[in-house]
Amino acid sequence: MKARYAIRITAADVGRRVSVRARTHSRPPATDTVGVLRAWEDATLVVERRDGTVARLPERDLLAARVVPDAPPRR
Repeated sequence: MKARYAIRITAADVGRRVSVRARTHSRPPATDTVGVLRAWEDATLVVERRDGTVARLPERDLLAARVVPDAPPRR
């Protein structure tokens, strides 16, 4: 069975928590990033992870993306 990737986010989802799989052009060939979509401009997504680091992902490298529920509160 072959996996089907779908990009289910748009620029309208800025401010929401997302999960994004993107090509890395190295090993491993793809990586997952989960965090808040802070911006989507100039064909680049800016995702802020829980630890405060920022990932800049070129739109052309996206394989899959979706909105995910907010992270549960820490105990």
